[in-house]
This record gives sequence, C-alpha cells and structure tokens, in this order.
Amino acid sequence: MKRSVWLCLMVMMVGCLVLANSAPVRAEGNELVIGDFNTGDKPNNIGGDFGSWDKDPNDETQSSQISFEAEDALGDKAGYSLRLDYDVDSPNPAYNGFWMKLNDLDATAYNTVNFYMKGDDEAGYTKRVKIELKDSSKQPSPYIVAGLTDQWQKFSIPFDKFKRVQNWNALSEFVVVFDDINSNPKSGTIFLDHVTFSSE
Repeated sequence: MKRSVWLCLMVMMVGCLVLANSAPVRAEGNELVIGDFNTGDKPNNIGGDFGSWDKDPNDETQSSQISFEAEDALGDKAGYSLRLDYDVDSPNPAYNGFWMKLNDLDATAYNTVNFYMKGDDEAGYTKRVKIELKDSSKQPSPYIVAGLTDQWQKFSIPFDKFKRVQNWNALSEFVVVFDDINSNPKSGTIFLDHVTFSSE
C-alpha cells in the first residue's frame, strides 16, 4: 500500500515538473504576459521574435531602432524595458516602428491589450502613437494612443477598438507605429514595457 502511494506521489511530482518546464507563458490570474522584456533579450514571454522596422530601409532620413533599458515600469530592479528610438523627419513619406510576433495566439479568453509607455524628456517624444494588432490575415488594425508623458502610464485598449481584427483565435503581431502625421516631434524616444492581454 505504501509503495502504491509513493508511486502515485512520484508520478504527480514528475507531471508537475513537466508542466512547469513546458509552459512558455506566464499567466497572472486573468492576465497573460506577452512581453515584459526582463531578460534583456529575445524572445518575448510567449516565444515570439521582435524587432524594429522601417518603411524604406534605403532612406537614411528615416529610421527606428530598439534597445533594452535597465528600468522596469513595474519597479523590478532586475528588470528591463524596451527603448524605441524613432526618426520620421524625412522629405519622403515616412513611418517605422516596432513589431512583436504573437505566434497565432488564441486570445479569445481575453478582451483587452495592456502596456506601459513613457517618453524620454531629454530626447523628446511624440505624445501620440499608433498601436496595431494583426490576426492571421496579416491586415493591420490600428488604434491611436494619446497623452504620453515622461512618466510611466498604463494604457488599456479593449479589443473591440481594433475593428479590423476578425480572428481573435489567431493573433499574429503587435506593432507600434511612428509616422510623419501623428508623430510630433518627428524624432525622439519612447519606452515600452509589460505588454499583456487581460480579461477585465
């Protein structure tokens, strides 16, 4: 009898270890962490790649770059945030930004995308930023976030604001866009941290 109980306990412990090691995401209650950037490296918390992009990489008058900043929006002293340097001050049509893969994530259990954002007072920063979600169709669904300051703020956008997303069970990408229409000043720096999906 004791041997059977011991075997059952061993099987349960092994099963728990397998589940813990195979879970690629951190869910906190009704919140799924997509990217907290705390490792200071790729990938994001769900195994997705991310990086910067430019409308025209051959146009040297416009650019965007990402790097990691040793400052966490939630106050984690060991954590990082993402620094986004942008320049759309070009004589040509200009837009660029940051992309992050969601790996066809099934987001039907959630209804809000959240993130923390602030501007760099020394470099200057736009007060308006375009956020896009893409589903399996790869078509962008934009939403303008306004009111950035040089202090961390949490922004929460209900999914229903992203009108063009049809397949919430297969989200492919989260995108930040700087463009020569909404970005004022046309060059500067913002910081992004703790991108999550939640059910509120």
